[in-house]
Amino acid sequence: EVKMKEALTWSAIWIGIACAFGAALYFYWPTIQPNSAYTPAQATQSYFAGYLIEKALSVDNIFVFLLLFTYFQVPAAYQHRVLFWGIIGALIFRTIFIAAGAALLEKFFWTMIIFGLFLIFTGIKMVVMKDKEMDPSKNPMVKLINRIMPVTKEYHGQKFFVNIDGKRWATPLFVCLMAVEFTDVIFAVDSIPAIFAITSDPFIVLTSNVFAILGLRALFFALAGLMKLFHYLSYGLAAILVFVGGKMLYNYMEKVVYPEWAKFDVGLSLGIIATILIASIVASILKPPANKDHGAAA
Repeated sequence: EVKMKEALTWSAIWIGIACAFGAALYFYWPTIQPNSAYTPAQATQSYFAGYLIEKALSVDNIFVFLLLFTYFQVPAAYQHRVLFWGIIGALIFRTIFIAAGAALLEKFFWTMIIFGLFLIFTGIKMVVMKDKEMDPSKNPMVKLINRIMPVTKEYHGQKFFVNIDGKRWATPLFVCLMAVEFTDVIFAVDSIPAIFAITSDPFIVLTSNVFAILGLRALFFALAGLMKLFHYLSYGLAAILVFVGGKMLYNYMEKVVYPEWAKFDVGLSLGIIATILIASIVASILKPPANKDHGAAA
């Protein structure tokens, strides 16, 4: 079981590594991407903007992971194993998504309109459906596994599979892992287009994603007990999605329809995203969530 102090330490280490990579990007960008149209400053700002978006949206992931662990009653001692393999899967799937997204935007630039409208819709939906509870039993991956193979009712240590009477059974831990993987794929559909709104460079999109995800396991254990305090964060994330969706539409108009329009500065994007994120966290701290049980007993 990962303790709070250890989780905070590792979170700080992963954030430090991500920041160090961003600094290295500034000095070595001409070597890494010699033919890039980006200056070292633009590349670094794009990386940090992408990292900040992915890190912010990964916090929303933690809400869902907590719900899944509670639903499947995953013992605290086994949660780190699910998160470890979940992150490995996330890195693989996101690499595929980023490669596909980059190829799509390069060949069919008009898809930026679709991505932009989708992000705006997702941001609005996040606010409208804020209080709607997710039912893990309706997760398509959970339904699929229960349909194609038997699942034990009890846990068998950290095992994902066990052999019973010569037959291979999945354990609830494996079902939970698949639910986590499926959930991350759904979140990736939001986060990856959001980063493409900042930069179309696949290297920057991939590295900002990778460094944000690598610290997700430590971040989960660091924030798991504090998530309810950040009750305004979902509004901040929704605002970020609407902003980057709007920026995607602006980028398309500027490049295709109105070339005389000024380019949207990457540094400005980074500042707006950081401001929205900080404001939602500060608002959560200044105005704690109302205690629903307050005054119940009279």
